[in-house]
Amino acid sequence: MGLGNPGRRYRGTRHNVGFEVVERLARRWRVRFRAEGQAEVAQAEVCGEPVVLAKPLTFMNLSGQAVAELVRRWGLAPGEVLVVYDDMDLPVGAIRVRARGTAGGHRGMASVLESLGTLEVPRVRVGIGRPGSDAVDHVLSRFGPAERAQVEEAVERAADAVEVALRDGIHRAMERFNRKIAPAAAG
Repeated sequence: MGLGNPGRRYRGTRHNVGFEVVERLARRWRVRFRAEGQAEVAQAEVCGEPVVLAKPLTFMNLSGQAVAELVRRWGLAPGEVLVVYDDMDLPVGAIRVRARGTAGGHRGMASVLESLGTLEVPRVRVGIGRPGSDAVDHVLSRFGPAERAQVEEAVERAADAVEVALRDGIHRAMERFNRKIAPAAAG
């Protein structure tokens, strides 16, 4: 499940890097999204197992509604949902994989955790950098050219991390992808 805001207006914003990651996976796996309830979903098979990519059609802060609906519809346990989302506490271009934890101030992830009733939800966080101004303006802004290049690499690595988590487990993905990177130059 990639978190983001639906609609063209939000495409390419910092808050939508979760969508970018699941869209990257859909291209790799040659599957297309279709509307299903409160999300766009794409079905694939990875290592012989069915996988559902999803992008909520709710806005970010209501993402838990879409996740809860998908969990019910597909008969998933909360630990089988892997959520990909933006994180202001990570530098642009960094990714972090976690097996569980709090939302860390991210309202979309807080909605997911509240809807599922557990902190045991694996996730991949993609760094969007700390704002120099208002957080809302920051998450809804677009990346500068130098940052965009780093984000493209981070989206690719985050998609790789999802594939490793699916194939080898979340802890293997954590071992492989949790490393520090230098912060991006603004611009």
